[in-house]
Amino acid sequence: MTARTLLHRARNEAIAARTLRRAGMIRGTPRALVVGVAAVARLGPFGGLPAYCTAVHRGAVAIVDDRGAVTFDEFAARTHRLANALRAALSSEGTQPSIGILCRNHADALVTLCAAAAAGARVVLLGADFGPTQVEVVAARERLDAIVYDQEFAAAVAGFDGRRWCAWYDGAIPPDALERLVEQGAATAPPRPEHAASLVILTSGSSGMPKGAPRAEPRTLMLTAGLLERIPLRGGERVLLSAPVFHGWGLLVAMLTLMLGSTLVLHRRFDATRALTALTQQRCAAFIAVPTMIRRMLDLGDAVDAADLSALRIVASGGARLEGALVTHAADVFGPVLHNLYGSTEAAYISIATPTDLADAPDCAGRPTLGTVVRIADGRGRSEPVGIEGRILVRTPAQIEAYTDGTTRSGADGFLDTGDRGHLDARGRLHVSGRSDSMIVSGGENVFPEEVELVLLTHPAIADAAVTPVDDEEFGQRLRAYVVRGTGSLDEGAVRAHVAAELPRSRMPRDIVFVDALPRGASGKVLRHTLDELKESHA
Repeated sequence: MTARTLLHRARNEAIAARTLRRAGMIRGTPRALVVGVAAVARLGPFGGLPAYCTAVHRGAVAIVDDRGAVTFDEFAARTHRLANALRAALSSEGTQPSIGILCRNHADALVTLCAAAAAGARVVLLGADFGPTQVEVVAARERLDAIVYDQEFAAAVAGFDGRRWCAWYDGAIPPDALERLVEQGAATAPPRPEHAASLVILTSGSSGMPKGAPRAEPRTLMLTAGLLERIPLRGGERVLLSAPVFHGWGLLVAMLTLMLGSTLVLHRRFDATRALTALTQQRCAAFIAVPTMIRRMLDLGDAVDAADLSALRIVASGGARLEGALVTHAADVFGPVLHNLYGSTEAAYISIATPTDLADAPDCAGRPTLGTVVRIADGRGRSEPVGIEGRILVRTPAQIEAYTDGTTRSGADGFLDTGDRGHLDARGRLHVSGRSDSMIVSGGENVFPEEVELVLLTHPAIADAAVTPVDDEEFGQRLRAYVVRGTGSLDEGAVRAHVAAELPRSRMPRDIVFVDALPRGASGKVLRHTLDELKESHA
């Protein structure tokens, strides 16, 4: 690094430290802080988190899930028992163990993550949408030694020939219950691990088999401070985390909430009515979700209007595109509390739109966060001016260098190609128009399916929609729209009239197909195999 770069980095780290102090993260007695920081220094940010939290936030409730409440003391003791048991069960001299986690949102998913990190493991977060094929391919590629899973995923992991432990089950305790392993470990904090823990977060797999995005545990304050600077989470509150903890968005908020001494409220499966009840009864200050979850809650209509949400300061969306119509609707119902985070598995988060940003420009993704640089480039890599659309290139404090298969999307200048297209406006806000790799050329026109999807979702009688390209003998490719009817009357003519009123003729889908449902993954994106099956059935 040049002297100028080092100075700039030091300045940003100082800003980050001040932000964390204002957020209430640096708290507790001097002795408690020394004990907590020492645990993090010995076991790493994830592995040392439980010991830090129990030292600084002793006695407070850490997590409320479908099984009940877990205090920070219980969280630390259970994590240390599991870490010591994992060290004994997977010990192999000179070899770093690799552990996969296939769990929904519950306390033991986070206990397993922190315990595996404290044991010096390489942790791979598997998606709840995985079937046997995805598990088999990822397990082989990432060389998994063990998988911790929920009972509902038993069929998906049945072919895995490594160690397996069941974290969540209903009914009788299974022979491979994680609880049995926890009981074998000592409650004392484990020693410094032989290997530094690392984390692999998988891409969404929307364009094929998920890739592994490896990252060392964070060694910069900018990763946490950049988010807290825009999304004002604070200590001593309750946070309903509905976004999945196995994706970067949910995982980051989970760790920040615990570090702040707040309480995580977790449900294994999202249900809008239950989530609304939790917001009111638990007096949650924040609701962390993906766009589909926010839309489903707003669909409750009068129930939301009648609910006491006076404690709700933050509704934060991430993981998928947030369309302008949903932004406006959410602001009308919840008030000026909506935040929109834009990021990727490879780059972590990139920009965050505050309620002020969204009031002025509902379709924006906000401004780049602390330490992040965004550049809009043309096809030759040259920077585009304000207002001109191009490829979105970023350089962030937490971006990966390469995938686990060795491929990379970063250039020699350190900028990572997000795979998205967009532009910056005069106020420095980023606007994302769609995926670069999903653009099609239809009759000589460049068309982005996401642009049409967003317009379809603004129709009051459309509950859901997905737009995909299909081959066309005359035009090369054309768009096909799969539409789920909501309330009210809706036919093909109404759909076409709605699109025609908003977009040029070249964006009109040639095919309008009505379907009963469009299953979405935990991140809020329509599942790839769903679109493949629909495409085949309507060929």
